[in-house]
Amino acid sequence: MLALDIDGTLLRSNFRIDRSTKEAIDYVKNKGVYVTLATGRNFPSAQKIAKALKLDSVLITHNGALIASSIDDPIHDERISAHDVRKIVQIVEKYDAHIRLLHERYSLGNQVQQKSHIVAKMTMGLGDPLFYPVTFTENLSVHLEEKPMSVPKIDVQFFNSEEKEAATEELKERVDCISITASTRCDFEIIPKSVNKAVGLQILGKHLGISMDEMVAVGDFTNDVEMIQSVGLGVAMGQSSEEVKHAADWVTRTNDQHGVGYLVREVFRRQMKTQIEQPIQY
Repeated sequence: MLALDIDGTLLRSNFRIDRSTKEAIDYVKNKGVYVTLATGRNFPSAQKIAKALKLDSVLITHNGALIASSIDDPIHDERISAHDVRKIVQIVEKYDAHIRLLHERYSLGNQVQQKSHIVAKMTMGLGDPLFYPVTFTENLSVHLEEKPMSVPKIDVQFFNSEEKEAATEELKERVDCISITASTRCDFEIIPKSVNKAVGLQILGKHLGISMDEMVAVGDFTNDVEMIQSVGLGVAMGQSSEEVKHAADWVTRTNDQHGVGYLVREVFRRQMKTQIEQPIQY
C-alpha cells in the first residue's frame, strides 16, 4: 500500500497536482499497489482529490477519524461528542481565533470581525468542494446549545501565538478526550484522543488484509509523524521539518520538486531494499 498525505505532499504550493505525480500514481496502481490518501481534510475534499487521481480507494480523512470510500458507509467513524464540542468551543471562543467545526457533510464556523481574518478563513477553506456547505454563525456556542453537533475534527486558526499557547494549555487541562496536532493546512487541529493517521492505516490495513510492514507512507507535517514511524517505509517530503525528517526512513524531494514522482522512481521502480539504515536527503 502507498498512503499519501495531500497538502504539502500530493499538492504543490499552488495547490495543484503535477502531471508527473498523476503518472507516478498510475504506475504504482498498475503494479498492483493499493493507493490511498491519508489527510486531515474533510471527506468531500479528499474525495475530490481522489477523483482527480482516478482513485476509488477507501480514504483516511479527518486525520483518521473518518475512513470510508463512501460517505454513507464508512468503515470507521470516530468523533468528538456534542458535549465536548460545545465545551471546546466555549474555551476557544475566549481567545482571538477562527473556529471551524468539520462535519463529514458540512462545516460550521464562527464569524470573525477584523478584515485581516478573512485570509485565515480563506486558508482554512482552500480545497473545499462546492458541494461541501460552509456556514458561519455569530455566536458558535449559542448555536450549539440549540443545535448540538458531534464532529470528527475541529480546526482553529489563532492570530496570536501567546493566545494559541494559552488555549492549548487550557484545553489540555479541561478536555482530556482530545489530541491537538497540526498540518500544512491548519496549525491547530483537534481530534479524538485515540485518532491519528497511523491508527487509520492499521484499521484500513486490517480491512484490506495488508500489514503495516507492507505499507509506504508519505507526509510532510506534524500530523504525519505517527504514520511515517509506523509503516514499513516512512517517507518525509523534502521541505518537512527536522522532526518529520528524523521520524522518516527516507526523505524525498519537496512537493514543488515532484517529490512523490521521485519517490516512485527511486523506491517502486528500483526494488525497495528491506532495510534502510540512514535517511537519504536531497
